[in-house]
Amino acid sequence: MALVFALGFEVVNGFHDTANAVATVIYTNSLKPTVAVVWSGLWNFLGVLFSSGAVAFGVVSLLPVELVLNVGSAAGMAMVFALLVSAILWNVGTWYLGLPASSSHTLIGSILGVGLAHSLMNSEVYGQGVNWAKAQEVFASLMVSPLIGFGCAALLLLLAKAVIRNPELYAAPEKDQPPPPWVRAILIFTCTGVSFAHGSNDGQKGMGLMMLILIGILPASFALNEGATPADLNSLLHHSSELTAYLEQRYDRNGMSVRDASVELSNYLKPNVSPTRQTGTAVLVLNRDVAGRLGNLKRLSEVPRAERPRLRSDLYLLDESLGKLAKQGRIPDADAREALRIYRKELDDNTRFIPFWVKVAVALALGIGTTIGWKRIVVTVGEKIGKDHLTYAQGASAELVAMCTIFAADKLGLPVSTTHVLTSGVAGTMAANRSGVQVATVRSMLLAWVLTLPVTVFLGAALFSAGLYAISMLSR
Repeated sequence: MALVFALGFEVVNGFHDTANAVATVIYTNSLKPTVAVVWSGLWNFLGVLFSSGAVAFGVVSLLPVELVLNVGSAAGMAMVFALLVSAILWNVGTWYLGLPASSSHTLIGSILGVGLAHSLMNSEVYGQGVNWAKAQEVFASLMVSPLIGFGCAALLLLLAKAVIRNPELYAAPEKDQPPPPWVRAILIFTCTGVSFAHGSNDGQKGMGLMMLILIGILPASFALNEGATPADLNSLLHHSSELTAYLEQRYDRNGMSVRDASVELSNYLKPNVSPTRQTGTAVLVLNRDVAGRLGNLKRLSEVPRAERPRLRSDLYLLDESLGKLAKQGRIPDADAREALRIYRKELDDNTRFIPFWVKVAVALALGIGTTIGWKRIVVTVGEKIGKDHLTYAQGASAELVAMCTIFAADKLGLPVSTTHVLTSGVAGTMAANRSGVQVATVRSMLLAWVLTLPVTVFLGAALFSAGLYAISMLSR
């Protein structure tokens, strides 16, 4: 059931967000609506298949570490259902109203709601259940990307007017008449690029959630990457040994026994606990333990199935701990920081992997979603943002900027909103063209954008709390 909800989120994402990609080719008569949505769905599919997976686990990193490690527990499943149901509810509601809201903001708001509720219900410092360092990175990308869309699309349109003086490019499309072939080719290219970029970035959010669910349901099969080669393990153990030597030199001199420091592990490895003097030795203990268990293995498939969940938890905790040490400047040596970066990547490769069939399932869901329910959002983008009809140059400028912005975010492993970037781009071209914008539509869009985070934070927290309460009642 949890997998069905995860795929359902991607279907909704498809007809909600991807509608932005086809709006320009439909309203410039470059492609017929049916052809446009099928074409966009195909390129969304391919975008998911060729994605790196970095965004998938960037979003998962926002979740409370304890729930990620115990996702198979009742609390873990309550977390998954809470964030998926709240995200789907808000996405469907804004789609019904024809408002191009952000699926990225929606999912991230739900995750924050779960994290806040978890910290409150577990008598922790309020907000401790949220990885605020990662949240700051995500918020920065989500807030800056619409400004980039607006400004760059406006500048690109003005640059095109100065360089390309062909009046056909800046004319409103004639009714039911396709644009000149060269203009049509540009618009189809930009639609294709945005669709591929959307699949590559947004599709990864569903992949990350599906992997969480699979790890919780079938930990023996999905806890570790069984595709790791003997060379991969040898390299990991080599960098583990380098790190051990560095930490021994740096932290064992503080007069504390390493064995005594091991008691600090359970507290330190929560993502927002302030580190103490013992931080380095606590990580050292865990690193030695992990290396000892991997030392005699040639492949991770040799790990007994019953031990795989615990080993994955330790690898995940070690990675999170090392990341915190690095961010807080506790590894001042440049060579040690580079070795640490490589070691963390190797740890990631063994716990944060995505099987090909998961990519295919998410790609199909996103592609199918693209082909249904697209019209409400398309009408808003094509007709209701500007006072004048969208011109060829405006559509191409907005989509080219959106495509480049999303690809850049994908390379950095950051989630961005296709909706925000593209609709901001359309508004930017309208402003640059002095066409004017429809204030009522823009006001409604901005209201939806502003409300998305607080509403989904509340929904995520409420549904998670209700789920835990129901579980406690049933267990009595």
